[in-house]
Amino acid sequence: MAVRPRDDRDGAHGDHSGPYGAPGGGDSRLSGRDAGDERRHERVRAADVIAEGVRGARPVEIPGRLCMVAVKLLPVIGASVSLRSDGIPVQLSASSDQAAHLSEVQATLGDGPCMYAAATGAPVLACDLTAGRDARRWPVFAQQATAAGVQAVYSVPLGNDAVCVGTLDLYRATPGELTTRELRTAQLVAAVMTVALMALPQGEENGRGEEEPWLSGLATDHDEVYQAIGMIMVQLGVASEEALARLRAHAFAHNRTALEVARDVVSHRKRFDRD
Repeated sequence: MAVRPRDDRDGAHGDHSGPYGAPGGGDSRLSGRDAGDERRHERVRAADVIAEGVRGARPVEIPGRLCMVAVKLLPVIGASVSLRSDGIPVQLSASSDQAAHLSEVQATLGDGPCMYAAATGAPVLACDLTAGRDARRWPVFAQQATAAGVQAVYSVPLGNDAVCVGTLDLYRATPGELTTRELRTAQLVAAVMTVALMALPQGEENGRGEEEPWLSGLATDHDEVYQAIGMIMVQLGVASEEALARLRAHAFAHNRTALEVARDVVSHRKRFDRD
């Protein structure tokens, strides 16, 4: 559920403002020049941490470094970054195994905050997955997230007003809203992530030749997902959407991720047969 970020003086659970509320204003305790100066100082401080976090990194390392920076700057225990690609998020990097797992859970279910953020191009802030509207909206993902030790998820789109290319997903151990200041910081990290990804030259992110596709070194795991979808299409005689749906359904039924099942399909350990 996207919500209004709480003002810095609010308690842990601010009021909800509707399905996809726009970010709120600055700290209401400040006004005029003071508020503007405070926002500039916040951005400078965050920019300094971001710059230090990516200093010396190779282009291929920057998404992972920025996930770590997000954890350092915000009240979260994990972060992951995924691109939109043909109906399934392609995970590029994560700050921890826990964050990587929850990113894969959303890709497997085809549901969760990151899917809505990518579809709408607006932040989706699921502030309490233990109860209430957020838990009811994504009941299966909420159960998986809380079982993994995460009780709030914030998904911030990557891209611009015209196009969303993916999401930065932030995972919190306890329920709670982001303050206006924290949401601005998350959006700043997402903006830097977008610039870094768009600046990667085709085929050169790992020092490879120009014949390699863009981001080839970052999304190699998900090549297996697309290969598996192609194999399922042939095995069942169905379109790609149905093949993806069957892959997801099998993964969910067996408490596995879509990537794990895809690896079994590609290695011929699993075959999908017509009913």
